[in-house]
Amino acid sequence: MVAILAAATLFIIDRIQTRDAIRRNYPVLGRFRHLFTSLGEFFRQYFFAMDREELPFNRAQRDWVTRAASGKGNTIAFGSTRNLDVVGTPIFVNSAFPPLDEEAAPAGPLVIGPGARNPFEAPSFFNISGMSFGAISKPAVLALAQGAKEAGIWMNTGEGGVSPYHLKSGCDLVYQIGTAKYGVRDVAGHLDDGKLAAIAAHDNIRMFEIKLSQGAKPGKGGILPAAKITPEIAEIRGIPLNETSYSPNRHTEVHNWDDLLDFIGHVREVTGKPVGVKMCIGSVDGVREFFSTINARGADSAPDFITIDGGEGGTGASPMPLMDLVGMPIREALPRMSDMLKEYGLRDRIRLIASAKLVNPGDVAWALAAGADFVTSARGFMFALGCIQALKCNKNTCPTGITTHDPRFQKGLVVEDKFRKVANYATSVVKEVEVIAHSVGVDGPRQLGRGHVRLVQPNGRSLRMNALYPEPERISPA
Repeated sequence: MVAILAAATLFIIDRIQTRDAIRRNYPVLGRFRHLFTSLGEFFRQYFFAMDREELPFNRAQRDWVTRAASGKGNTIAFGSTRNLDVVGTPIFVNSAFPPLDEEAAPAGPLVIGPGARNPFEAPSFFNISGMSFGAISKPAVLALAQGAKEAGIWMNTGEGGVSPYHLKSGCDLVYQIGTAKYGVRDVAGHLDDGKLAAIAAHDNIRMFEIKLSQGAKPGKGGILPAAKITPEIAEIRGIPLNETSYSPNRHTEVHNWDDLLDFIGHVREVTGKPVGVKMCIGSVDGVREFFSTINARGADSAPDFITIDGGEGGTGASPMPLMDLVGMPIREALPRMSDMLKEYGLRDRIRLIASAKLVNPGDVAWALAAGADFVTSARGFMFALGCIQALKCNKNTCPTGITTHDPRFQKGLVVEDKFRKVANYATSVVKEVEVIAHSVGVDGPRQLGRGHVRLVQPNGRSLRMNALYPEPERISPA
């Protein structure tokens, strides 16, 4: 009797409401459509999608990170599940006489910003990309920072400013200055030199990154939903509570490349630390003027590093058209940017950092071969923390506690366990990139070059990357 009454009530409600045509035309039964649509994502991930089918990251990629983070063996049996006929697939060129284990050498540190008052000698080529406190939770920041310290890698703060949880472990930090200047802004949202100098006074803040754009939303500033703004986050960022925080789509004081170089020089002078920029490029021609301007002003005016984010990069919240359709993918952008630095004689002056969906050793090795000095990953480290790709980063309901500020979910992220997973993952990536480097016949990862990689072409054959991207001719400075 109760079930009949409930069904009759739902029938009347569905028939009267005007928002949903399916429920209005098919009362009660129409509700199952929404239920099955919601469950579809679950069933695809766990039952129907093959190991290499899922997006944005497939099960094979996530499982590798999970095994690496757990410190378990990462060997597989029987044969590869990867389709090697897909256009663009990198295939590394193995050597007939690879170096013996005792002959191989680990990748050493690399100096960034030798002209700054406090250069940074970066120990590792693989590091943590920008994820802000606000986009991710307190326990996630604590675990990432402690894991970074354990593994000897740097952690990028993201555009949300630096929190006590970043600083607690003493790990190397890269402070990202977004377009809203969170953490270093005055009441009007402009750069506050006093706050900037105070941030730079922390010894473990080693570099500053000026974010021009990111791959997930080029041309659009950051978005922090109101539901994810706690009093603590509002204080650190310098923003009001209870309203979504939008960053401008560019730095208001930067109108052209000359202004950008002035801004870089100003931040470097105030902080004494290396300063670089992060950008997602739309075309090569759009960036050439940048390097021409640097050469006209002198190499000392150049940024100390450039972080290239591919158009396939991720974020906590982005408009779908920008996420899907805007920005050059990293597989094209990285080699082109490296070539432009060589053309303008700036390759030794500016370090190149690659970012965007580079989570497994093969991705990282490809990036080093394509021209990167360093590789950073955000989502790889999220998987190490326990991310299950629930796609709820923007809703404050992340079931693993990584991207939520709800204590109910945060209690599942135990820092004392997760920081070790973060360190294990970073260590495993470095170790297996070294394995790839040795297999192609070089002593270490930094010796990887384009001649060591073949890329599958539309006709099914593969070509060496140095044939597709030959050494550019150098343009003499004006």
